[in-house]
Amino acid sequence: EARERVEGVRAYAATVSAAIGQALVLAEDGGVPSGSRDGSDGHLVIAVCAEQGFAGMFNRRVLDLAEPLLKAEGSHRKELFLLGARGLAAAEERGLAIGWSAAMVAHVEEVGALADRVTEQLYSRLESGRATRVSVVHAAPGLAEIHVVERTLAPFDFARFPQVRNASPPIISMPPQILLAELAQEYVFAELCEALTLSLAAENEARLRAMTAAKSNVTTMLEGLVGRSRQLRQEEITNEIVELGARRREVP
Repeated sequence: EARERVEGVRAYAATVSAAIGQALVLAEDGGVPSGSRDGSDGHLVIAVCAEQGFAGMFNRRVLDLAEPLLKAEGSHRKELFLLGARGLAAAEERGLAIGWSAAMVAHVEEVGALADRVTEQLYSRLESGRATRVSVVHAAPGLAEIHVVERTLAPFDFARFPQVRNASPPIISMPPQILLAELAQEYVFAELCEALTLSLAAENEARLRAMTAAKSNVTTMLEGLVGRSRQLRQEEITNEIVELGARRREVP
């Protein structure tokens, strides 16, 4: 279900991307909003971990990528947003300071609400100057193992959106710079929705692999115990036969 839903999220992001391309043309005279400063003041890292247990190496792999970002040089302030109760416990074991945390979603329908909460928190950091760079670290579904990726949400790079010139320019009700800033925030929201949806799919895949491995281990252990039981029973029967044979020889 998460795999199917992510296609809708990407279609929405493509729509916002096209709108940004049109708005860039309108904002040429007034300049493109910077979104943030040079990125050297503060780095906010969002780590998307698992809410439930029995997910194998899922949380470790995510934190293995997030932790170096928090310890890298170049930013005066660093802050960690962490999603997922199991990931929160794993981060505390590593001694990582948590700036903000929330429960990871259990169903794909809850992705939008959580993305709203995260967007609100990260933009409060950006607007106050507590962060100028934002990265999200999350897992994505893979064929054989957990695939963890990092993507940059801020500073927002308007240069990656091709400008679209229409014969009839769109009618807008606000200055182009404000429109671009609003569209950029909407695009970040879409990126967060995609990251959360992919992470949810990857978490369930990791849990399925862990359950499959556990079942295989139990089956192997059971076969070994059954074989050992048969061996011990055979030894017991052999000893009984030997004892009976010895007693018959002792009888006059």
